[in-house]
Amino acid sequence: MASALGARARLAAVAGGVQTLAREAGRATGYAVRTFGSPAGLRGVALESAWLAVHLASYPLGLLAESVRDPDHYRTDVLPLRSRSLVVSDVAAAGTPIVLVHGIMDNRSVFGVFGRALRRRGFGRVHAVNYGVLTGDLRDAARDLRRVVEEIRESTGAEKVHIVGHSLGGMIARYYVQRMGGDEAVDTLVTLGSPHTGTATAYLMPTPLARQLRPGSPVLTELAEPAPHCSTRFVVVWSRMDEMVVPQRNARLVHPDLVVDELELRDVGHLSLPIDARTVHWVATALAHLDSSSDHFTRRSRPRGAGSTTLRDESSPA
Repeated sequence: MASALGARARLAAVAGGVQTLAREAGRATGYAVRTFGSPAGLRGVALESAWLAVHLASYPLGLLAESVRDPDHYRTDVLPLRSRSLVVSDVAAAGTPIVLVHGIMDNRSVFGVFGRALRRRGFGRVHAVNYGVLTGDLRDAARDLRRVVEEIRESTGAEKVHIVGHSLGGMIARYYVQRMGGDEAVDTLVTLGSPHTGTATAYLMPTPLARQLRPGSPVLTELAEPAPHCSTRFVVVWSRMDEMVVPQRNARLVHPDLVVDELELRDVGHLSLPIDARTVHWVATALAHLDSSSDHFTRRSRPRGAGSTTLRDESSPA
């Protein structure tokens, strides 16, 4: 009798699990249809596909290490009129080095458009770095990033740098800032589509690094721990159409000890985040320490840590 009751209980648990999975799958399907099937979503898919083709073509060039050239002066004659004001009005902001860190299985070529856009806006020191494609541990990559940052600070004489990380690059930089004292060297950390609380797609990749990106992993648990003295400002960009961070809201950064400004997009794919015009404009404005509000976004307060705000793109119905 007891064994029969136990068997029924196990069957009921399995049935309940199947029902829950079916409900979640149904919700995910409905979300995908609403997001990707809208006109804005279809445009986003087309852009993502086109950029993927371009990026694949430029990928081999990105394998070459960037030659770091620190300018000894800042020219304004090559800049558009609106961009010259940054160099003239705030030389410190224009001269603060910006370090670009790519995502998993990628290289610095993903920042080709983004880096040029920052330079056109008056930022004189923009460095895109590569880390090993075969990197197996996020902590090791964070240690390598710390070394790169120190080299850039030493060569430029800069007290602090900004970091922009795409996907995994944002997680590497966040670990460096939160867990390795990097906040002393990093003024602002920008993350583009980084899985701050993990992503279900990491279960599809049976590698040690991918396991660290799964929800609840030891690395993500470390990052969720208190960080009361972290002085770095976080600027987070995420999209409801991100096909690599699943669920998409996991690209948000919610931490009671961190100051976070957030830009929520609705119609941009994961790979296209660094080339999206709204992303470039908002990030460049934030790095220039200007008011980041604009006609394209609506500021909303969130019940998170002090100083945290959200900008939501209202330009598409996706």
